[in-house]
Amino acid sequence: MDTISTDQPPAGNAAGTCYRHPKRETLLRCTRCDRHICPDCMREAPVGHRCPECVRSDNRTVRQARTVFGGRLVARPLVTYALVALILLAYLVELVHPAVLDQFDSLGTGLVDDAGQRYVDDGLARPGYEAVGIAHGEWYRLLTSSFLHLLPTQGALGVLHIAFNLWWLWELGRVLEERLGHSRYLAVYLLSALGGGVLGFLVSPHQAAVGASGAVYGLAGCYVVLTRRLHHHPIDPQRVLIPFVIWMVLSAGWTSWEGHLGGLLVGGLVGLGFAYAPARRRTAVQVGVTVAVAVLLVALVVLKSLARTG
Repeated sequence: MDTISTDQPPAGNAAGTCYRHPKRETLLRCTRCDRHICPDCMREAPVGHRCPECVRSDNRTVRQARTVFGGRLVARPLVTYALVALILLAYLVELVHPAVLDQFDSLGTGLVDDAGQRYVDDGLARPGYEAVGIAHGEWYRLLTSSFLHLLPTQGALGVLHIAFNLWWLWELGRVLEERLGHSRYLAVYLLSALGGGVLGFLVSPHQAAVGASGAVYGLAGCYVVLTRRLHHHPIDPQRVLIPFVIWMVLSAGWTSWEGHLGGLLVGGLVGLGFAYAPARRRTAVQVGVTVAVAVLLVALVVLKSLARTG
């Protein structure tokens, strides 16, 4: 009786080597390109298995799901998580080193002596004093100030300052990030923070301020615009806009109303651009609105700085 040798694989099932790992023999093949693949390179597919290159090619051709405003769908509000974490981290740094408040607040212009004492800048040359602030090139203050908050020992607000801002960032941020996607949401937040700092610089350059209020007010303005566009209100709009306006008026005596108003206006403006961009050119229009608002804010800072410093 004839016997069949087991030293070679049966015909039609010849083993080959993985195209990515030439030293590995395998019987597996990609169901799309028919190349040999080892178990480490094998990727599950609706029918059979695919190699990594075919999977990447499929991902490039598959259209990603988008929100009604053009952003990619998000499973978790990662940007909101990151912003909350950064604000809390900055607060811990403040508790350990309170001096960071003077170094990174939104002061427009001021004078500092050798001991670090701050004085009002009256526009005259003062030997022995260093000019500091946004008008003197410290533009980072426009954004860094939005991550800082009053210490528990500072003023009547104390910890309520950071608690209020974090609460509204959590409430509004998750909703907006879900509707806008990560990048558009982050653009609204940062531009709103910048808008609050710019208006504070334009109106009260001698007044230093800290807090995420401008950015949070911007989220509120954007939220109202987007929900009116969709006719859907996850949060009652009267619980959003009215409390913010009331708080801005009542707290004007001890907080930066300019920061609140600047953030609200910029957030609402960017929200309009995002909400009403035509579908066929949505991304281009939204990018254009974002860039235009940023350029406008930068131009205002430049003009104000030149007016202050000559």
